[in-house]
This record gives sequence, structure tokens and C-alpha cells, in this order.
Amino acid sequence: MSLHKLKIIFFLLLFSNGFISNSIAQGNLSYADERFLHFGYSLGLNMMDFGIKTLNNADNVRVSTLKPGFSVGVITDLRLNRYLNLRFNPTLNFGERELSYNFKDSATISIQSIPICFPIYLKYSAERKGNFRPYLLWGAGIAIDLATNKENLVLLKPFDYYTEFGVGCDLYFSFFKLCPELKYSIGFNDIFVPVNKRDAGNLGPINEKYSSPLTKLTSHMLTLAFNFE
Repeated sequence: MSLHKLKIIFFLLLFSNGFISNSIAQGNLSYADERFLHFGYSLGLNMMDFGIKTLNNADNVRVSTLKPGFSVGVITDLRLNRYLNLRFNPTLNFGERELSYNFKDSATISIQSIPICFPIYLKYSAERKGNFRPYLLWGAGIAIDLATNKENLVLLKPFDYYTEFGVGCDLYFSFFKLCPELKYSIGFNDIFVPVNKRDAGNLGPINEKYSSPLTKLTSHMLTLAFNFE
């Protein structure tokens, strides 16, 4: 074999080795983040909480335990530039809160909630390292509680608006991205309905004691979501 042919083969091998090494360094789904628009879905666990204000700031009502709930949503992601994405993530949440009262005869009541949330997020991502890319998330949205019922001992307004922030990490696999994400939302609206402003239904005077100490309730929620994109 001639020296000229050996040189050509040598340079081809160098080029191929460089190309393969670069592909391995980029990891799985090398061009996944270059898509202008993509979709996905999310599954998660949530824990709902209240911000509570009472008459004279008395410490006689509190959230007794944080109970895990379930969340499911869909994702629409729009690429703005290399580091920023705009995301729309409507999510249906199932959960409950327990209010504990320090009366003479202590009592605990459960309040079911099924808020459907419509948040818009701004996602800021760091540089990708192999198959990992951490990010920060901030957004805001509205929520509609589908479980509002006038028979509840404590009645909540169905509409709320909130802000939400969180952290997460894109994990790149061969055919999809898995993105674990931890988020915390804070509601701005007072969602408590006082007894004198509600249609009490079958709520008798003996049960009004659960609403009478309260002056304001705001919604808080912690969510651990797993996004598949």
C-alpha cells in the first residue's frame, strides 16, 4: 500500500475518532434542546398547606399534618434561546388538608381539594454536562378548585392565583428526557369564605365554630414532579 493511501486512512481514522468522542461527550439526545417546540407530560406527588390568619392572631387553628396527594399534567415547551424556555403546564391536583382546632374538645376536620392549575413558567437552564442539565423555574398562574362544596365545614373559594418557583434537572436517556422537579407555590388570593357570606346549606350553628376563628386562608403547595419529555 502506498504512503499516500496510508496518510488518507490515518486522517480518516483521526476524524472518525474525534467525531465519535464528541458524540459520546454530548451524551444521549444530542439535539433534544434545539427543538423549537416540544411536548410532554408530568406525574407527581403534592402536599397542600394553608397560610392561616385568625381572630386576634390567636394560635388556636393550624394545619395538623401534611398529606401526600397526586398530580398529573401536560407540558408544552417553547425554546426562546440556548438557556431560556417558556413552558405551559396545566395540571390536575388531588389532595387534602387537615385543620386542627384547640377547643375545649379538640377537633380535626379534613378539607378535600382538586385544583386544576394553569401555570406559565420561565425555565433557565445551565450548560449541559453529559446527560445532566440542572435548571431553575419560576412562573405564575390561576387555579380552579373543582372540590368546592357548600356543605364543607370550612368553605373555600374556587378561584385562586399564585406564583411558583422550583429547581430541577434534565436527565437524558436514549429516547426521552426525565426531569425530576421540586416546586413550591404560594397563593395570593384569600380563599376563605366567612359564614356570613356563604350559603350555609345544611351547616348548623354547632358547626359554625370551625369557621368562626378564621379570618383568612391562603393556599400553599409543595410538588415533586417527574416530567417525561
